[in-house]
Amino acid sequence: MEDASHVDRDAVVERIDLDEGAWVDVARGWLRCADEVFEHLRDHVPWQTSRLFRYDHFVDERRLGSSWRPGSPLPHPALAEATRALQHRYRVQFDGFGMIQYRDGGDGQAFHRDTDMRWLDDTIVAIVSLGAQRPWLLRPRTSRHSIEPGRGATHDLAPAAGDLIVMGGRTQADWEHSVPYRPTEPLTPRISVQWRFAARRGRPFVGASYRAPRTYGRG
Repeated sequence: MEDASHVDRDAVVERIDLDEGAWVDVARGWLRCADEVFEHLRDHVPWQTSRLFRYDHFVDERRLGSSWRPGSPLPHPALAEATRALQHRYRVQFDGFGMIQYRDGGDGQAFHRDTDMRWLDDTIVAIVSLGAQRPWLLRPRTSRHSIEPGRGATHDLAPAAGDLIVMGGRTQADWEHSVPYRPTEPLTPRISVQWRFAARRGRPFVGASYRAPRTYGRG
């Protein structure tokens, strides 16, 4: 049977203005027949445990990761169309994309910014969600000292299969996002595909992990 997955060029894109210079676009059902893409990526991508450098040592993330760069086999043909559509709409060039698999409710990601991009003043981070629908939270950095999961969240975009989220402008500088852990809930796998671009304007971010190896993708 021929794979029917494709980008819906007529999908409605809703822009959410977060604050001055930060915004998020949301397009529901942007990738059609997304379950076919999900199943193919789940079964055929060489998933690996992601690692982060924290303080003075590496820790394994509770999720799986993979990535694609030009010159290597494409994980699924629909992702070529998705890349072209995103580059055309946002007038940027991506050098590949990352993939993250959340296997169940025990996998997740705490509030964070994609500081490994370094230049955070003008970025594009596009995320297509596949598989299970899960909370997807946003909060301003003014809430970053809250220690309770989900505390300070002002938006839950909760992407379903095929939905597109694009964070732009100063969102990585001034906002944090999270896929919260739900270890007691019987959740099925979710895969996110992420494309990232930084305009290299402003002052590059330098933090505690500046010289540490960097991982690709945070959504």
